Amino acid sequence: MVDVNWSAVMGTAGAACSALSFLPQVLKVRRQGGHDLSVAMLALLLAGAVLWFAYGVLNHATAVIAANTAVILLVSTVAVMKAVQARRNVGRTRRIRIAIDMDEVLADALGEHLRRYNAAYGVNFSAADLRGRHLEDSVPPAHRAATEAMLDASFFEDLAPMPDCQDVVRELAEHHEVFIASAAMDVPCSFDAKYRWLRRHFPFIPPSHIVFCGDKAVVDADYLIDDRPRHFARFKGKPLLFSAPHNLDETRYPRVASWREVREFYHAVRTLCPHLRDRSHQGRADEDRETAGDVERRPEPALRLHALESLPRQRQQRRDREQSNRSRHLDGEVQQVQPSVGHQRP
Repeated sequence: MVDVNWSAVMGTAGAACSALSFLPQVLKVRRQGGHDLSVAMLALLLAGAVLWFAYGVLNHATAVIAANTAVILLVSTVAVMKAVQARRNVGRTRRIRIAIDMDEVLADALGEHLRRYNAAYGVNFSAADLRGRHLEDSVPPAHRAATEAMLDASFFEDLAPMPDCQDVVRELAEHHEVFIASAAMDVPCSFDAKYRWLRRHFPFIPPSHIVFCGDKAVVDADYLIDDRPRHFARFKGKPLLFSAPHNLDETRYPRVASWREVREFYHAVRTLCPHLRDRSHQGRADEDRETAGDVERRPEPALRLHALESLPRQRQQRRDREQSNRSRHLDGEVQQVQPSVGHQRP
């Protein structure tokens, strides 16, 4: 009867499993690249394997020697593949990725909603009546359910595009990576109609760049142009608020009032901050690690970007000041006219 050293068998099997556990990582790096692997982790793992190998040699532990020889080979292979792919990716660039909302940014959904409501109830609601509120919040409570029910599948079929949006989005797509990100889960029956509308009015946006979602935090983009501030709460990129009646009192985010202002903003991005449009293929992770020291290493571009992103807010503040000045001017004229009116006699 053969005397089996089960302790040695178990040790050998465990060592083999530990060594081969890194093989799937080698295959994954070969397929997908290794930019997300920590260099420090690989260095520590390799150092540990070398020490274990030395321990096995000193103690004549064959299983330890064999297992750690395999680990050293596999970890070294991954490190070499990571370094080679990093060198290949140095010349690659990824364009700025811009996500754009559909309703009230690309499509005049509010105009259609007002048209349907006014036709149904014989009233004359206008966008000016909705400052700081949505239409559903402005109508009488008895009309609210019917107003929300107007957002059926047919609602999204023939929406008018917002002025200049098709030309500007086409220009953006020539320089940047453009995605359409619509919270279509708010109206689940809208999927087909929205997709057809986008293909009809924006045929240059490929279907792979159309994203229907609920939470726009899932969108991995550098910028999000949206009219609803709630979508910026968990978005990891930079927000750009597109003006609409319901968000006119919002002051937390940079704002653009039209697609012409969107064009001006991204033209300034390309002109003033060329380093933002030519980024490593490794993605935003590497750039995010540089951000902490970005002002010291690139003071001029960093200051340019800060000034650039404050332009929409400065433009809105200027509009508010002009409106305030006009109001004060009119009030002064009224006060000047009132005394002369009071001295008139029949």
